[in-house]
Amino acid sequence: MLKAVLFDMDGVIVDTEPLHRKAYFKMFEDVNIDVSEAMYDSFTGQATLPICKTLCEHFNLSETPENLVATKRKHFKYLFENDDDLMLLDGVHELIKDYHANGLTLVLASSASMPNIDRIFERFDLNKYFKAKISGADLKASKPHPEIFLKAAELAGEHPDDCIVIEDSTNGIAAAKAANIYCVAFKSPHSKNQDYSKADRVITSFNEIIFSKIKE
Repeated sequence: MLKAVLFDMDGVIVDTEPLHRKAYFKMFEDVNIDVSEAMYDSFTGQATLPICKTLCEHFNLSETPENLVATKRKHFKYLFENDDDLMLLDGVHELIKDYHANGLTLVLASSASMPNIDRIFERFDLNKYFKAKISGADLKASKPHPEIFLKAAELAGEHPDDCIVIEDSTNGIAAAKAANIYCVAFKSPHSKNQDYSKADRVITSFNEIIFSKIKE
């Protein structure tokens, strides 16, 4: 029986991907590296530090991964405060309110840093709907490792069998399935070149998974 929903954030609740992309590519320019589209796409769903570690190894950079993280976050913070395009994804606010009104426990499980999560939740007044928030940046392992969703189920106080995950990335879907949690893949128009084949269900609209349609 469905008791808890574990939400990813980027590409599911809010479309910060264009801002992250701009911030990453500004950082790439700062350290003079040429990151291909295929390589960038492969990072989707991962936390910033593991991505920066990969970049340092791949490009043999003298910069530390921590310095790259700080540079990227500086650019993102500026864009977050100055870019007017940031919006909740169509239908997700209604879905969150629907689940909350029907007694489901909601937990956020995002690879974003907690400061970024808090900025989004305060900007769009989402804290009142969620029991807990967890950042992959604070964990030992990043998606596709299942740690984040196992901890999210624990924070929800529910068995993984009674949870579902809503994700939009290859790495996030893999993490959900590695945690043995039913995974709904949201095929977002903003998430390019992601593999949804391992998801239990693929949707293109949040109306497909309102409470009345999935409660069993």
